[in-house]
Amino acid sequence: MAEACIYERPETQWPQQQSLRRPVPQWPKKQTLQRPAVHKTPNQRCQVQAKDILQCGTPKITRAQCEAINCCYNGQQCYYGKAVTVQCTKEAQFVVVVSSEATWPKINIDSISLLGGNDSSCIPVGITSTFAIYQFPVTACGTTLIEESGYVVYENRMLSSFEVVLGPQGSITRDSHFELLFQCKFTATAVEAVVLQMSSVPAPASVAALGPLRVELRLAKGACKNKGCKNESRAFTSYYTQEEYPVIKVLKQPVYVEVRVLERKDPNLVLMLDYCWATSSHSPVSMPQWELLIEECSYPIDKYQTTMIPVENSSGLQFPTHYKRFVIEMFTFVDHTLAPQKDLIFIHCSTSVCYRTPGNSCQQKCNRKRRNVDDSRKMSRQSTVVSSGEVVLVPQMPATAYPLDQ
Repeated sequence: MAEACIYERPETQWPQQQSLRRPVPQWPKKQTLQRPAVHKTPNQRCQVQAKDILQCGTPKITRAQCEAINCCYNGQQCYYGKAVTVQCTKEAQFVVVVSSEATWPKINIDSISLLGGNDSSCIPVGITSTFAIYQFPVTACGTTLIEESGYVVYENRMLSSFEVVLGPQGSITRDSHFELLFQCKFTATAVEAVVLQMSSVPAPASVAALGPLRVELRLAKGACKNKGCKNESRAFTSYYTQEEYPVIKVLKQPVYVEVRVLERKDPNLVLMLDYCWATSSHSPVSMPQWELLIEECSYPIDKYQTTMIPVENSSGLQFPTHYKRFVIEMFTFVDHTLAPQKDLIFIHCSTSVCYRTPGNSCQQKCNRKRRNVDDSRKMSRQSTVVSSGEVVLVPQMPATAYPLDQ
């Protein structure tokens, strides 16, 4: 249980929407290579729709040979699975095949590029709706040469760009992104491929606040799973407990938020969300910040706008006006270089209450320049700020790499 605090927010000046692409990245220092764990089971990785099947290896490849290079075999042909596959040929060529389902949410395969840029040999040799296929000499596209005892190692990197939305007090992205470090090792008698995936991590939580008015912010555990689902109130059938935090989310995954008044039984009391925002740390006044709601209206420069979910009289709640609900799509903060490094978000809301009378319905309306609710109709103009625990963003990036010796 957290103490409520008084937080006065200056009037917001809405900025013009801006959309930037990430600049040329600054590569991190070399790290020790490790073979990554495969996050998808073979059955999941090989569940490729017939229209998306991409042949792997030669037409006469056997099942054993196909599986040795981590491709899938359906009894008739060898094909690439829903992952990132890196292969090295004895002709000193890299073969890199990236599935759009290598991350969740799906990666935009048009956003992928090699370290060496867009030279003719470095662009994909083929692109389908599901896969991007790269094949290039191990000496091209920015590949570096490393000599180890008994080995000649060729190393390269692949990354994806992503869209960044700039706000007046912070910047965010909701696009999946990854960086992939891969190698070909050559000896006099063998060829070996090694891959290291590099990724970031983020997730969610909730708490209650004490003050003149007790208000609680919590995250719902449910989900509106059907495509085009309209009844999002189903998401609010259960809630995360304190022991279940941090809650794990991926980019663009819905985060369902509920704010409620505690220990009040007046049916004319109406909870108001004056202002809701997100930060990358516990403190509601820390920077950076991202606007979520102003007087229950969505932040206009965010194309993935926060959505209020009505709490109807039919909800089964004793006092529906004591509740406010909304849903956001998970994002991550980016730093001043537009690199995604803020992997935790905390949700905050500044709340107040309105007393409903025949002349005042306490309904907030969007598209207004200023609040036109008479302050005298407020029980208090002091705002109670309530906050969630951390929301952790976790990208899922399965990757595999095996030598190609067919």
